[in-house]
Amino acid sequence: MKKTNKLSLLAAGFATLSLVVAACGGSSSGDTAAPAADAVSYPGIEDCADVSYDYTAPAAAGNGMKITYDIAPEAVWEDGSPITVADFKATFDAAMNTPGSISTSGYDQISSVDAGTSDKQVVVTLKTVYAPYRGLFGDLIKASSVKNTSDISGDFADFNGTSNRPYKMDSFSKDQIILVPNEKYWGTDTAVTPKIVMVPKADSDTEIAAIKAGEVDFVFPQYFGGLADAMKQDNIATSVQYGGDYEAFYFQMKCGPFANPTFRTAFSMSIDREALFQQIYIPISDSATLLQCGPIAPGPYCNGDEFAGSFDAEGAAKLLEDAGWAKDANGFWAEPGKTAPKIRWIINTGNTRRESTQAYLIPLLQAAGFDVRADNCDAACYFQKRLPALDYDMAMYISTAPPDPAYLTSSFVCDLIPTTANENIGQNGTGWCNAEASDLLHNADIEVDPAVRADMIKSALKLMAADHILLPLFQFPKAGFWRTDKVGGPIEGDLNNYRGFAMNFHQWTDVDGDGQIVIGAEQWPECLNPVTECANSSWMVWLTVFSIQQGAFTTTNDGQYVLTNLLAGEPVVEVL
Repeated sequence: MKKTNKLSLLAAGFATLSLVVAACGGSSSGDTAAPAADAVSYPGIEDCADVSYDYTAPAAAGNGMKITYDIAPEAVWEDGSPITVADFKATFDAAMNTPGSISTSGYDQISSVDAGTSDKQVVVTLKTVYAPYRGLFGDLIKASSVKNTSDISGDFADFNGTSNRPYKMDSFSKDQIILVPNEKYWGTDTAVTPKIVMVPKADSDTEIAAIKAGEVDFVFPQYFGGLADAMKQDNIATSVQYGGDYEAFYFQMKCGPFANPTFRTAFSMSIDREALFQQIYIPISDSATLLQCGPIAPGPYCNGDEFAGSFDAEGAAKLLEDAGWAKDANGFWAEPGKTAPKIRWIINTGNTRRESTQAYLIPLLQAAGFDVRADNCDAACYFQKRLPALDYDMAMYISTAPPDPAYLTSSFVCDLIPTTANENIGQNGTGWCNAEASDLLHNADIEVDPAVRADMIKSALKLMAADHILLPLFQFPKAGFWRTDKVGGPIEGDLNNYRGFAMNFHQWTDVDGDGQIVIGAEQWPECLNPVTECANSSWMVWLTVFSIQQGAFTTTNDGQYVLTNLLAGEPVVEVL
């Protein structure tokens, strides 16, 4: 199961920070030395709602930027109504004002969305120069489909009838999603097959059995050692590709035991990632290597050694002892006069690899003095409820990252930690607040020099390592399997795309003539809202957003942004 990183698009100047509750870990100095003994108490889970942040971003430098989009005259919604500036305004309004929005990043730099020479021309004015502007307006909200564009939290609960892509949703239930051709779609790449049916398959064993028996035509399972062998059958084809997916451990530090930086640091230092890698990941691929970058796949934005040398069991014990901690009668670390912290490690049930990881690592961590307990729930609960609510201590998941590293902004800056004060907006699900790192990430979004921007991001990754907010594990492959006797066409053409197989399944062909293509889904959404915590799930957006909605730009299999046919041509970008 995977978590989607909605593209971070925040562009801001330097900011100042103060914590209303001295709670959430991190330092702003960038000093990698072990933290000093704790001088304050840190909030427990029951106090999490009271933790807030006072992060004030000053006015942006310069006069900003203007982007002029010309919408294609023929671009229409599924009911034939024209796509206009009103839909761009609705998208901006919903992202910025909907309570619980995880999509404010980038939109918060927009000062206005106006009509140009007609309602088919959109003029977007930003407060500052904004380098990753192609990530804005990626999935348009149809203005006429919602009652109040300032709060769409109650919309799309169990159906999304809007579409500006080749397919539209015909029905959604707990048992299946049916997509049918959008007769009003104006593009030349119209839907080839009369019906796309998507059905839930709870785990890998079920997926394997279903495709081998011919119950489904295509599956996109989370890869594991032995999967390719298990799928072997004369009529089953395979494609395995590496891209922007990565798995990591994450430590929630807004409240609970890891809000204490000494305890969090010692815990992180007690995990032998190399031994874990040999145990869990080498069986997946004997050529795999331990990910050292951080929350990003290897490439130009990391040195590749940011998290190297993270394991130091003796140093961890000394750190706690120096801070006054000692092991209690049960062998768990505790502060004087306090009970040992209980650490809730959450994964999604039914994921064999993560369950194996817990079975391997929990006894080792308990032996090291940490009272770790499995606290798991199903995928919908995990990705669409507990992770967005920061209702965990330790988590393990794969992130599906878009091509531009601006997603790090929405995932790790102070002002996008969900709090009661900010109506729970933002996608910073660790609660990490480091002012220096926030400044670096914000300013990376407005830096047009690629080399300077890369250095800013690398510096932010080093601060993540110094603050022990996560432990990277593995760059994960994406794998597609399909029945050659049932489905054909360019199936492997977009399997490595951030937007997934939804990008081109309208071009897949029905080989067996049953009038449909059946896709087995590893994770089933409970809600379909494209801007709230519902969109925290990769499978939700693959199944019900990316498949029917598009905006100004889209992504390619090789990690680029390209213009969609919604626009008549490249937007005009002006620095003011």
